[in-house]
Amino acid sequence: MPRRSLLVVAGWLATATVATLIGMGAIRMVGDSITGTPGGVRSEDEIARDLEADPVPPPSPPSTPAPTAAVPPATGSAPTMTPTSTGTRRSFTTAGGSAVAECTPQGIRLVSWAPAQGFRVRDVDRGPDDDVEVRFEGAAGAYELKVRCLGDEPVSEPDD
Repeated sequence: MPRRSLLVVAGWLATATVATLIGMGAIRMVGDSITGTPGGVRSEDEIARDLEADPVPPPSPPSTPAPTAAVPPATGSAPTMTPTSTGTRRSFTTAGGSAVAECTPQGIRLVSWAPAQGFRVRDVDRGPDDDVEVRFEGAAGAYELKVRCLGDEPVSEPDD
């Protein structure tokens, strides 16, 4: 009986050792993708250089048509204005989302837009034109933001 117990313990230890070695070998073969950061850690200089070389394009407008419905007007605008080489940029905010517009020699254009949580962009007229608009829809309602240039400054228009 003691010999049998000794063989069971020795067999169990051998099996555990082999399983551990196989697991360590598999992790070593897979490499950093399991145990570290893929591609390594990047420095601030590398990140800044990559961002300058590859700017993020603005989001593309959806291709679905907007339904006709009564839409509450924009609830306000943020006072953020930034002079650029082509005109003045200003951000506008509604309960449905926000947008940044810019006055250019060709007219007003939407630089960017983003829906608030629980909303989606339903329709976008990004310009350049006499006026631009973006429509946000969600379970809480629909909000349309219309913007035009007053001189060289983007201003929000009340919705019809």
